[in-house]
Amino acid sequence: MLMKKQKLFLLPILILSLSGSFLFASKAINLLSPKHINLNKNWTLNKGVLTPSETPGGIIWSKSKFGDFRVSLEYKTSEKANSGLFFRTDPKNAVQGGFEIQIASPGLYSGKHIVGSLYDAKEPIVAAGKPDGEWNTMELTCKGPNIIAKVNGKKVIDVSIEDWKEPKKNPDGSKNKFKTALKDLPRIGNLGLQYHGQPVWFRNINVTPLN
Repeated sequence: MLMKKQKLFLLPILILSLSGSFLFASKAINLLSPKHINLNKNWTLNKGVLTPSETPGGIIWSKSKFGDFRVSLEYKTSEKANSGLFFRTDPKNAVQGGFEIQIASPGLYSGKHIVGSLYDAKEPIVAAGKPDGEWNTMELTCKGPNIIAKVNGKKVIDVSIEDWKEPKKNPDGSKNKFKTALKDLPRIGNLGLQYHGQPVWFRNINVTPLN
């Protein structure tokens, strides 16, 4: 009789534990769906692949804003392609109102502008981009001031934006484009994917908010 009472007592605890796990689990969002991204005449989405249309232009934006999150995606560049993953950004002020992880053809740029860089602020730890025409993976994690990015499984950025204390200046003393110190930029904003003159392709973009 005692054994039966123990089983009845333990079962609700187990259910409560499972319910708690589900309640607090973050759910990944497929960004490449009309529900989550602002499709327009400049971009096409076909069979899960996003690419500039025959009338390309500008940045395509997420409908939602994200603060602390992890995003993973695949991208492919054409020859001399220049693109980027914008994050925590104001679509009305993309250049000054947020951040960008550079996406570009390997060898096209140098320093803080090559693929995997925190654009104009920090060069990547390693140059990890694959040749044009090959699919690359990218993962970006933002948690408070901390920004970590990986390209093809290799860590390329691992910084705290608290180290960027002055406008137009990086911690290493070099200049950057930002009129606001990075530490003072908003820590929530939209995600964006850039077209900048040459075709680029994206697929499998998943965003997980971090609670």
